[in-house]
Amino acid sequence: MTLHFIAKDPDSEEDHCPSVWFDDVAQEFVVQGWKADEMLQLKCLESGPIPDSEAVVRLPARMIDVLRKVVDVADRSAVR
Repeated sequence: MTLHFIAKDPDSEEDHCPSVWFDDVAQEFVVQGWKADEMLQLKCLESGPIPDSEAVVRLPARMIDVLRKVVDVADRSAVR
């Protein structure tokens, strides 16, 4: 696995930041975010089940530039 750190939320506390990486071998986005509260999870369940192997996380909209950057890294990845 080659995990490329993209960025942390620039407006969050240093050690408690939502973060984004890109794994160019697995071709996956890796996201660290705030855990969804029960109300948000219930709302998400309206679209279908959430498997035990998955989680709902939140990222602030101010991270839009970070998300664009990770998409750019994925686009440049040689593996498809």
